[in-house]
Amino acid sequence: MEGRVLILAPHGRDAQVIESVLRRDALQCLICSDAATLLSELEAGASTAVLTEEVLAGGLDESLRNYLAQQPAWSDFPFVVLATRQPVRRSARAALSLQELGNLVILERPVNPDTLLSAARSAFRARARQYASRRHLTDIESAKQTVEQLNADLESRIAARTSDLAGANDRLMREIADRERIQSKVVQSQKLEAIGRLTGGIAHDFNNLLHAVSMNLQFIMRLADEKRLADYARRAKESVDRGARLTAQLLSFSRAQSLLPKLHEVNTMVGNLRELIEVSVGSKVQVHMDLCEDEAWALFDGAQLEMALLNMAVNSRDAMPDGGHLTIRTRLVPGNDGVRRVQISVQDTGCGIPEALQSKVFDPFFTTKADGEGTGLGLSQVYGFASQSGGSAEIHSREGEGTTVTLQFAQATPAVQSAPDAAAAPGGAANPARRTEVLVVEDDEAVRRGITEGLRLLNYSVREASDGESGLRELQRRMPDLLMADYLMPGMNGAEFIAAARQLYPEIPVLMATGYADMAEVERLVGVQSVLKKPFDLETLNSAVGSELARWRLRA
Repeated sequence: MEGRVLILAPHGRDAQVIESVLRRDALQCLICSDAATLLSELEAGASTAVLTEEVLAGGLDESLRNYLAQQPAWSDFPFVVLATRQPVRRSARAALSLQELGNLVILERPVNPDTLLSAARSAFRARARQYASRRHLTDIESAKQTVEQLNADLESRIAARTSDLAGANDRLMREIADRERIQSKVVQSQKLEAIGRLTGGIAHDFNNLLHAVSMNLQFIMRLADEKRLADYARRAKESVDRGARLTAQLLSFSRAQSLLPKLHEVNTMVGNLRELIEVSVGSKVQVHMDLCEDEAWALFDGAQLEMALLNMAVNSRDAMPDGGHLTIRTRLVPGNDGVRRVQISVQDTGCGIPEALQSKVFDPFFTTKADGEGTGLGLSQVYGFASQSGGSAEIHSREGEGTTVTLQFAQATPAVQSAPDAAAAPGGAANPARRTEVLVVEDDEAVRRGITEGLRLLNYSVREASDGESGLRELQRRMPDLLMADYLMPGMNGAEFIAAARQLYPEIPVLMATGYADMAEVERLVGVQSVLKKPFDLETLNSAVGSELARWRLRA
C-alpha cells in the first residue's frame, strides 16, 4: 500500500495518460475519482500523489488540509502538481492552495513524459526515506520501551536482592550478637570456674590452719584452770569460727562444699523464712511474698538455700538505705530441656548495679559496698550453691530501678521420705570393754596432732599415719574400728587410699575429714554422711565418729 502513486485528474483522459506514463517505470498507480477518495487512500498509505491544478481551483479541501497539518514528525507527504501555463499571475486562492500542500513539485503542461516520470521517482524516493525514518523512530521507541522495561526489571531485582541482603545482614547481626552473648557467658563461666579452683585450694589451706588453731583452743578451754585464760581461748575460738564460715562460703562458690540435698517444698520453706528475713532487713524495708499456687518441689540443701536467701535479702537491704520494697517470688516455669524449673527470685527497689559491674557480682570478694564493707562472698555463695545443686543463678539490674537475683532448680516429684537413722551412740562414752581404735591418716602434722589428741580426750585409742602409703602399712598390721583420712595428701589422695583400704577390709567404717575435696568423688565413695568438714570441734568430732560407728554396727 505504501508504494502506490495516487492520481487525481478529473478532466478528460488526463488520469489515464498520467497512469500510462508512470506504469512505464513499473510504478503502482491508483486513480482517485475525487478529493475524498484521495484523502481516504492517503490515510491507507501511499508514496506520492500526482494532481492537476484544476483540483485546487476552489481551494484546498478542508479534510486534506487537516490531514497535512496533523502529519507525524517523520512525514512530509510529497505532491506532483501538473499546472496549466498561466498568461498572468495565479490568483491568491490558487497560490495559497499550492502553498498549503507543502512538499510539492510543480510541472507546467504540456509535460514531457520523462520529466513527469523523473518527478514521480524523486517524490517516491523522498517518501521511501520518510518511511525509513518512521521505521527507525519506531525501532528507537521500541528499544526505549525495552530498555525501560529492562531497567524496571533490574530495579525490581535490585530491590528484591537488596531486601534479601538486608534480611541476611539482619540475621547475621543477630547471630553475631547471640554468639557474642554465648561467648560472654562461656568466658564468664570459665572465669568463675578458674576462680573456684583457686578459692577452693586457698580454702583447703586455710581450713587446715583454722582446724589446728580451733582444736588447740578447745584443749586450752578444757584444761585451763584460770577463768580469764578460758575466756581468751573462747574469744579466739569465736574468731576462728567466723573464719571457718568465710572459708565455707569460698567452698560453696567453688562448688566443693559438701551438700545434703533433700526434697523440699519451696513455698513452705520461703514462707517459714519470712519472719527471719523481716528481722534481718529491718523496719524500713517492706517484705512481700508472691508465692505460686502450685506446690514447688525441688532437690537441694535446705540450709544452703536459707543462707542464700538471707544473703540476698541483706544485700537488698543495703541497696535500700532509705527503705523500699523487697519481694520474694516463686514460680514454676518451663525449661529449654522440657523439664520444668522451680524459680525463686529476690527483687528490690534499690539503687541498682551499673551494667559494667554486673558480670563481676558473683566473683568472690567483689562488693559494690563503699568503704570496704562486706566480705563480697554472699553472692558467690549463692552462685556456688545453685551451680552445685544442678541449678543456676542470674542477676538483672538497672541503675535507679532495683535488682533481681533469680535461682532456678529442676522441679522434682515429692516422694515419701525414709525414716531417719537410729540415733547414734557416742563412740567413747559407753566405756566398752575394749577401747574403740581409730586410725588417723593426715599429712599435716599440726592437724593430725589436733585430731589424735582430741580423739584421746574422747577416750578413743588412736593410731596415726602421715600419708596413704604409711596408712596402708598400718592397716596391714591390723584392722582398726574406724578409718579417718584426709583428702588432699601427697602421693595418694584420700579417695585412692580409702579404695585401697576397702580392698583389704570391705566393711571398714570410714570418715573423710577434709577442708576441700572433689566432693562428687568423695560422696560417691563414702557417702555424704561420712564427710567431716574442717575445721570441726570436739563435739562435732565425737558425734561424727559415734554416728559412723553406730551406722556400721546397724549394718552388721
